[in-house]
Amino acid sequence: MTAKPVNLSEALQSFTEVYSPRIVARMNDYDVRVAHTRGEHVWHTHTDTDEFFLVLDGRFDIALRDPDGHEHTVVLHPGDTYVVPRGTEHKPSSPGGSILMFEPTGTLTTGDARAGDIPGHVDRTAGHDLT
Repeated sequence: MTAKPVNLSEALQSFTEVYSPRIVARMNDYDVRVAHTRGEHVWHTHTDTDEFFLVLDGRFDIALRDPDGHEHTVVLHPGDTYVVPRGTEHKPSSPGGSILMFEPTGTLTTGDARAGDIPGHVDRTAGHDLT
């Protein structure tokens, strides 16, 4: 990482893969990541950390599953933020867009526990450095 400002629009233009976040900054022990979104992710849980989302463009939906199995979906539009509490099973999906996330460095995009196979368009990663 450099001490130079990062333009998020330019960062997003530098790659096309969906659900393959790029690290645009590091702050303390956290990564600031941007990603393109389209299609469904996978049901997963982050046991020890909350997950912060800011929608930059398009629409981003987060299905949430309560411990009793009840599901509901939070629909986010540009400028909306949402925090998925640690330990909450969730599955992002999107008709297309881009997001910014804050996550502890090393956090996998598919969480600590997941249900089902990882779709081919979902990159199981802790983020890629911005090139």
